[in-house]
Amino acid sequence: MGLVQASVAPVAPAAATPVDFRGVQPSEQARHAAVAAFDRRDAGGRPVAVVDKKNARIYVFGADGRLRGTTPVLLGLTPGDRSAPGVGQLAGGYIPADMQTTPAGRFESEPGRNLKGESIVWLDYDAALAIHRLRPAHPAQRRPQRLASATADDNRISQGCVIVPGHFFDEVVAPTLGRQRGVVYILPEAAPPDGALQVAGKR
Repeated sequence: MGLVQASVAPVAPAAATPVDFRGVQPSEQARHAAVAAFDRRDAGGRPVAVVDKKNARIYVFGADGRLRGTTPVLLGLTPGDRSAPGVGQLAGGYIPADMQTTPAGRFESEPGRNLKGESIVWLDYDAALAIHRLRPAHPAQRRPQRLASATADDNRISQGCVIVPGHFFDEVVAPTLGRQRGVVYILPEAAPPDGALQVAGKR
């Protein structure tokens, strides 16, 4: 009996997920990062967040590509796109100012809790990098006022984490990134013109 060759229809690639900013006008770099994340299916069907460091703002998307919310954020005191070596071991204590950076890159996020039992979203556990709610701090730091100001120039005050208002964490971050794994893109200080997804390799 001769070999029977079955014909197999080619499998069409999965359609890209369109991105819906719901009328919000982001920076060109933030838009490019979000579109590329879904268009290239880099997030693998997971929710996405884009942190635009230059404008001190986060955009959170569901796995369907629809914007769930955006808000100003607080970032690391010192500009820089890399985590200082050993910074995670200093978490909870004194961290020198030059080590208080918010690194750029693509991060596989994971819901979790800090040592105080607070809900956070881990980005890099070894570097103690996370997205978390605004916490009480020394009044001289004026963290609530920095978040509420009209400029991004004064939003550098954290030890490196991405800090969002409490209501935004509860209403947007927790139901989107706080219940499942996601992908978070932190754009570099000076994003390349050909796409923010090239800021770093997968972490």
